[in-house]
Amino acid sequence: MDMTIESPTKNKEASVEDLFVFPPASTVVLPVTGTSRLFPVRRLFCVGRNYAEHAREMGHDPVREPPFFFMKTADAVLAPGESFSYPEMSKDVHHEVELVVAMKSGGANLPIDTARQHVFGYAVGLDMTRRDLQAEAKRLQRPWEIGKSFEGSAPVGPLTRIEDVATTVDSGAITLDINGHRRQAGDLEDMIWSAYEIIAHVSLYFEVRPGDLIFTGTPAGVGPVRISDRIVAKIDGLEPLTLDVVARASGR
Repeated sequence: MDMTIESPTKNKEASVEDLFVFPPASTVVLPVTGTSRLFPVRRLFCVGRNYAEHAREMGHDPVREPPFFFMKTADAVLAPGESFSYPEMSKDVHHEVELVVAMKSGGANLPIDTARQHVFGYAVGLDMTRRDLQAEAKRLQRPWEIGKSFEGSAPVGPLTRIEDVATTVDSGAITLDINGHRRQAGDLEDMIWSAYEIIAHVSLYFEVRPGDLIFTGTPAGVGPVRISDRIVAKIDGLEPLTLDVVARASGR
C-alpha cells in the first residue's frame, strides 16, 4: 500500500511500515442501496429483550423498564453476500432478526424528538448468538460477550438511506425464514422501545458517533441454525438479507 503520513515523532513523512508495527486493520464497510458509496462501521450497540413475546420466550416478564445494551465489535459484521461460518466452541447457535439503525451523526443526551435527524439509514440485521455459551455466562453472572460478540455474529443487509425508505420504521412486518420455513414473525410496532427512544437512551451512556450501528431487538421465534441452512430475513421497505450457514474452514 503506497501511503505516507506525517510521523508524530519526526519532521518527515513516514510510510505505514515505518510508523506502525503492523498494518492497521482495514475499515469495516457496508454497501448503500442506490449508490456506490460505502458506510464505514464504528461500533455496534444491541438492545436486549425489546419485544414482549421474545422476552417471555426467554423467561422474562416484558415490562417497560429502561432498555439494556450489550456491544459487538465492528469485526462481528458480515456484509451482504458473505456466509456465516458456524463458530467453534458452540453447539447451539441461534438466529435473531433485527432492525438495524445506522447513524450519520449523534452526540450525548439526544432528545427523542431529534434522534431521527442523526439517522443515515436502516438495514435488516441478525444477532447471531451462541446460546449455550450465553446461558452459561448468565448462570455464572458473567458478561455476555462470549455468546454475542464473536467474528461474523452480526450479518447486516444493504443499507437503505432514510430518505429512500418508503415507510416509517414505527411499524412493518419483520420475518425470518430458514430453508423456506417461517421461524420468526412480528411487527416493528411490537417493540417495547421505539428505534428513536433507543437512540436517545444509548446517548445517555455513550456519545453516539457517525458509523455506529444500533440493533433494536428481535421478535419471538428465535432458534438454532445448522450448517447448510439458508436464512432469509426481511423487514417491510428494506432490502432483504440472505445468508448461508457453512462449516468453518479448517485452520480458521
